[in-house]
Amino acid sequence: MKIIKTTALLKEGLDKMKKWRPFASMPEQYIGLQEVINKQLEVPQPLLTEEQMEQINFTLIEALHTNKQVYLTYYKKGQCITEKGFIQFVDSLGNLFVFIDEVFELKNKMKLSELIDVRFT
Repeated sequence: MKIIKTTALLKEGLDKMKKWRPFASMPEQYIGLQEVINKQLEVPQPLLTEEQMEQINFTLIEALHTNKQVYLTYYKKGQCITEKGFIQFVDSLGNLFVFIDEVFELKNKMKLSELIDVRFT
């Protein structure tokens, strides 16, 4: 009877204990390691030719007028990001455009200079 109680108490105590995670025990080190990994994944912003910029401009305007869904690829913080959405506003002179993403349906203002590619879905 005494053995059963001791075993039950040990099991209960183990259930309440947290597992030791070596990298999570020092959050500053974990954050530093994550920053190093992110730096290694960074890529330089691709340079576009005049033809590519012109094609992007035509696609943006067509998507705006026809309300067709597009894949937008843009450069942000060392990464090339692709999202699906709808173009809502384009201002060539002001170097900005507004698109609504498909997932959260949020309006996103971006610079035209950050765009890398625009394609119809």
